[in-house]
Amino acid sequence: MTPAHPNYITPEGFAKLRAEYDQLLGVERPRIVEIVSWAAGNGDRSENGDYLYGRKRMREIDGQLRRLSKKMKDAKVVDPRHQPDKSKVFFGATVTIADEDDQHRTVTIVGNDEADASAGRIGWGSPIARALRGAALGDLRRVTLPAGEKEYEVIDIRYPA
Repeated sequence: MTPAHPNYITPEGFAKLRAEYDQLLGVERPRIVEIVSWAAGNGDRSENGDYLYGRKRMREIDGQLRRLSKKMKDAKVVDPRHQPDKSKVFFGATVTIADEDDQHRTVTIVGNDEADASAGRIGWGSPIARALRGAALGDLRRVTLPAGEKEYEVIDIRYPA
């Protein structure tokens, strides 16, 4: 089943997902399989900590691999450098906004799976990103945040070169 909204992701974000998947599948899982095989050969498995921990860790890795695989399958890679209309806010834009108190904030709109608010990277589905979609320079946008409503003015819009 396809998600209702595309799971947009930047090429860099997709590369990180792929690298994590490859690390788990090609390095972590084989190492754990080796430990479990060795531990299984040591007799009573019910009291064998290496065996029990290894099996638990293998289940965790398999779960992570399934989640990563689904994210990559559902992902729609969008390169913001190829955005045809750079005068408005769309996926991949770096936007500087100012609130009513003239406090400036710069955010880059990225895929929800690659969001990192502390680094100024906000998910495409976040309240601020949804409010900014399609905005042009000088536009005012109202955002409902947990602390209440805020109005922001779009001061600058940039896309990667």
